[in-house]
Amino acid sequence: MSEWTRWRQLVLGIICMVTIANLQYGWTLFINPIDQKYHWGRAAIQVAFTIYIVTESWVVPFAGYLIDRFGPRVMVCGSGALIATAWVINSVADSLTLLYIAAVIAGLGAGPIFGATVGNALKWFPDRRGLAAGLTAAGFGAGSALTVVPIANVIQSSGYEAAFLWFGLGQGVVVMVIALLLRAPRQAEVAIPVLLPVQQAKRDYAPSDVLSSPAFWLMYAMFVMVGTSGLMATAQLAPVARDFAIDNVPVSIIGLTMPALSFALSFGLVLNGLSRPFVGWVSDQIGREHTMFIAFFLEGIGIYALLLFANSPALFVLLSGLVYFAWGEIFALFPATCTDIYGRKFATANYGMLYTAKGVAALLVPFANVLTMATGSWTAVFVAASVLNIVAAILALVALKPMRIRAMTNESLASPNSNR
Repeated sequence: MSEWTRWRQLVLGIICMVTIANLQYGWTLFINPIDQKYHWGRAAIQVAFTIYIVTESWVVPFAGYLIDRFGPRVMVCGSGALIATAWVINSVADSLTLLYIAAVIAGLGAGPIFGATVGNALKWFPDRRGLAAGLTAAGFGAGSALTVVPIANVIQSSGYEAAFLWFGLGQGVVVMVIALLLRAPRQAEVAIPVLLPVQQAKRDYAPSDVLSSPAFWLMYAMFVMVGTSGLMATAQLAPVARDFAIDNVPVSIIGLTMPALSFALSFGLVLNGLSRPFVGWVSDQIGREHTMFIAFFLEGIGIYALLLFANSPALFVLLSGLVYFAWGEIFALFPATCTDIYGRKFATANYGMLYTAKGVAALLVPFANVLTMATGSWTAVFVAASVLNIVAAILALVALKPMRIRAMTNESLASPNSNR
C-alpha cells in the first residue's frame, strides 16, 4: 500500500461528509420559507430536524455492522440515493407527515455515510487515528459553509422547493459516485507501527463484547455529558446576547467588524471545524485521556467564563469561540479512543454504538428550557453545562485511563502473542 492510497480514501470520505453536511447545518435556511407557505409553525417544522438527528444517530451502529462485514461501497451508494430521495420529497411535501417521513429517510441515508467514512478513516490510519477522524468529522462540521450561500440564493430567486430538489439530487449523485471508489483496507494491508504514543489493543472486539465492557459505558456517559452541555450552552448564545443587549453591538477583531452575535456564531463554527483535526492530532501525540482532560476542562471554564463576561461584546465573541472549539473535538477523540481500545475490524459498528450518545444528548437538550423556566434565568443552564464538562474531564484521567490500561494489560497477559 502506498501513502497515496490511504490519503485518497481519507479525502474521498471527507468529500462525502461535506456533501451531507447540509442535511443538518443547512436545514435552518428552509424553516421560514416552509412556514410562510404552509403556516405549520416553526416548532412543528423543527420536529422534522429532531427526527432526522435521532434517526441518523441511531442507525449508525446497525449500518456499521453491515459496513464492517461487506465494506463501505454498497451501503454508501444506497445511502446517497436515500438522501437525494429525502430532499426531493421535501420539495413537494404539502403536509407535516410527508416532511417527517422525509426526515426519517434522510437520517437513514446520512447515518451510514457518517459511520462508513469515520470507520474507514480509523481503519486506514492506525498511526494517526485522531487526526484522520478529526479531518473526517471536520468535513461534516464545516462542509455546509461551501453551499450555504448558494442554497440561500436559490431559495431567494427560485423558492425553497427548487433548492431542495436540485441540491438534493446533486448531493445524492456526488455521494453515489464517490461511493464507487471507497474501500476498506485489506487484511494486513495497513500495519500498526510498533512504537506509538497511544497504546492500541492487539485483538478486535465484536460489538457484543464491547457492550459488556465498563470502559465503553464510561465513554458513553462522558460523550453524553460533553455533547449535552455543548448543545445546551450554544443554544443559549442568542438569548444571552439579547439579555445583555450586546447582540447587535459591532465588534472588531483581526480587521473584521460584525454584530457581536453574528460574529460569535460565525467565529464559533469556524473554530468548531478546526478543533476536530487539531485536537485529534494532539491526542495522537500526548494520548487520548490527557487531551480529553485539557479539552473538556477548557470547555467547562469557557462556558462559565462566558456567563461571567457576557456583558463585554468582544469577550462574548472570543469566549463563544472557545466554547465551540473545545466542544467540537468529541467527534475526533471518542472514535479514536473507541478504536484504540476495541480494535479496527469492527471499528464502524463499535463507534456507531458510541455515536448514539449524540442522539441521547439531542433528546436531553430540551431540559435546558425546563431548567430555565424553573429558575427564571439561563444562569443555571450554563453552570450545569460547565459542571458536566469538568466532571467529564476528571473522569478521563481518574477513571477512563486506568480502566483502559487495566483492560489492555489483562489482554496482554491472556494472549501475549496475539496480533491482528
